[in-house]
This record gives sequence, C-alpha cells and structure tokens, in this order.
Amino acid sequence: MTKNFFKQTAWSAVAALALGARAWAAEFAIHDGERVVFLGDSITEQRLYTTYIEAYTLTRHPAWKLWFRNVGWGGDTAWLRQRTHADEKALFAADATEQARIVTDAVGRGLARDVFPLKPTFVTVKFGMNDHAYVAFREDIFRAYVRSQTEIAKDLAGVGAHVAFLTPQPIEEKRADPDKDVRNQSLRKFSDGLKEVATQTHEQFVDQFDPYMAIMLHERKTDPNVLIGGGDAVHPGPAGHTLMAWAILKHLGAGDLVSFAEIDAAAGKVVTGNQCKVENLKKTATDLSFDRLDNALPMPIDPRATAALKLAPITLQLNRYQLKVTGLAEGRYEIFIDGKAVHAATSQELAEGVNLANNASPITKQAGAVLDLVFQKNNTYYNRWRNIQLANLPGWAQGPELEAKRNAELAKLDKEIEGFETRINAERQPKTHHFEIKPAAAK
Repeated sequence: MTKNFFKQTAWSAVAALALGARAWAAEFAIHDGERVVFLGDSITEQRLYTTYIEAYTLTRHPAWKLWFRNVGWGGDTAWLRQRTHADEKALFAADATEQARIVTDAVGRGLARDVFPLKPTFVTVKFGMNDHAYVAFREDIFRAYVRSQTEIAKDLAGVGAHVAFLTPQPIEEKRADPDKDVRNQSLRKFSDGLKEVATQTHEQFVDQFDPYMAIMLHERKTDPNVLIGGGDAVHPGPAGHTLMAWAILKHLGAGDLVSFAEIDAAAGKVVTGNQCKVENLKKTATDLSFDRLDNALPMPIDPRATAALKLAPITLQLNRYQLKVTGLAEGRYEIFIDGKAVHAATSQELAEGVNLANNASPITKQAGAVLDLVFQKNNTYYNRWRNIQLANLPGWAQGPELEAKRNAELAKLDKEIEGFETRINAERQPKTHHFEIKPAAAK
C-alpha cells in the first residue's frame, strides 16, 4: 500500500482513538433481509447520515435484500414529544410510578403509529439533542430520557426488532472550548446514561459524541469559529453527517474492504483477487490490461461532503478499493478504467498499493448513482408519510371522498417508492470493468 494511502494526520489518529476500536461490533449489525428504520429528531429528519448508512449497506452488500425507512421528526425527544404531546411539566415532576405511566402511553402510541406498521427488524434510535433542553444538566429531564429510552427498547423488542442507541453529536458553538459548553457537558451525561440503558436492555450502543468532539477540538485549535459539520451549531451539513455515518457504521461493525486485486506484472499473473475476479490479463512491453469484476461497489461519498475525508480516516476504515501491481519498470504510470484516466502513480506506489475508492471513475459514478436514487426514494417516502398519510384535515373537510383521494395518493407514492427501490437494486450490482496501466505521458 502507498504511503499516501496510510497517511493520517495527528488529528485523524486522535479521531480513530476516540472512536474506540474495542467498542466496534464483531460483525456488521445489519444483515441480509433486514428492515431498517431510523427513528430520531430533526437531525435524523435531515435524511443525510441515514442515507449515507443506507447507501454504504446497499453498495457493500449488493446481493442482500434490504429495506430502509426514515421516521425522524424535528423537535422530537425520546418520549416522542412531537408524535404524542405528553405533558412535559408533569413528566419531569412525576414520581417513578406516574412517570412510567406517562412514558408507557406516549412511547407506545408514537411507535404504534410511525414505527410498528413498518415491521422493522433493526431500528436506530437517535435522541438527546432536544431532550436536554439546551441547558445545563437537569436531573429531572435526564430521568425522563432514561425511562423513555428504556421503554423504546422494550416496545421494539416486543415486535422482534433489535435496537442501536445512537448518542447525539456535540453542539458546534463557535468557541475554542466546546467541551466546556454546559450544553455539551449535559449531552455527555445523557450519552453516558444511554450507554447504561443499552447495557441493561442488551441493545447496541453507538457513541458519536466522543469522535465528533475529538475532531472538533482539534480543528478549533486553529480556528475557533470553524463548523466542521458545515451546517449550523445543531444541524450539521453533509460533511458532519458523513462523520456521523462513519462513527455509526464503525460501531455497528461495518467492514473496511471493498475489494483487493494484486497483480505481478513481471510474471504476467494475478496474485490475489479478494472480493473480486480478475481475468483476461494481458501484458505488453510497456502496458498492462485486465478485466475486474468486484463483489461490491465503493461507498459513495456525497460530493457536498468531501471535506469530511480530511477530518477522519473514513476511506481507510470504510472504503478500501485497492489495486496493487508489482514488477513494473520504474517510472510513473496512469490507471485507466473503461478508457477513462482515473489515477496516476509511480511504480513504487503501485507496488505498495493504491486505493481508488475516491477517484472519479465509472465505478464511483455508479456508486454515486445509487446514492442519488436513495436520496430520491427517501425524499418521496418523507412526502408520503408526513404530507399525505399524517395530513390533518379540518373537520369540515373530512369524509369518505377525501379519504379515498388520500388513499389513492398513498398508493401512487408507494408505487413510486417501489420503482426507486427496483432501480436501486439494479444500479447497485457490480459490473465488469476494463483496467489499463500505461506509462504516463511526459509533461
């Protein structure tokens, strides 16, 4: 592998350490046949980190039958405030018995409406940002948060769904010491409480808080006003959501390898094809060519989020699409895929191995097309769920005729969603590509 491939700056090593390899799942938590639901607040409703996780899973496992839905709701909390409107003053002041009654009712009704009908087998639950009320730590709110998360786990277990509890990411206020922000100190305590809930309910715990904070603290050393997420203090943009997806995927046990091919140019033979098949190897005095069919596609990176690749070891830990070629005459070479120049490297770099996961090529273009389709599908489902299914008509407008129109529109959108999923499943299937390695033209 090339030095460039393994090159990580100091902050990246800090971020990797903060992620905590020992906390990673032994195997990927999402499996073939899974029905995945993302439950959360406005950060989930943004449909960014969830779409990136979905796109990773679809492209890395193209033979799996997978199904994803996002039911994030802006302003929501673990007691499903936006869905059931519990009396929060009473909730926070209640004794244990009364609080249990309030939470059981609120969580049960919210899940029954928005989650259970989706028949999930795996649910990620991301609350905490609104729960802590954007103030210094309050024990009364914390009690309600822990009780509500416990109820979510119990209710989802009752329908056979496994849970991954996700902590919130830190608030990105423009200050040099975000870890001293009382709101972030509160969020850290809420996250620690969530870890206890996950332990007691035997569900998975995912800590986004520490790795995100580690990166943020490093970047604030040079610029106290930088927003690494690219959005606002609470709602990251695509770069921040890509960091979140990285932390979540690694804690869920996502693998790093897409595929690896090794060729001995001097001997004119394929040495290794790991998760790929290399055929039709041809060698001339100067050039090398072959056909490569991979078992998977590289994880697509949102073009709006490429800044994240400089903030965390995402490519190293999630997206190794590797090519190693030994035995080339000394010099500089260009790699072509289907006739398109995608990378230039020295013979030494090729002998060590290069990672082509982020190079513009027909392969990454295909992966990007999957990501685009997933965005379209998720946006269509959001419209179906929030604007049609849950539309509240005034009493004078209700009636069988309007309900018939609603049902017709729901059926139309369901068909559109099914169409997107058909296209996604077709687009995520790897294709054979023709590789050529030629001496680079002299400049």
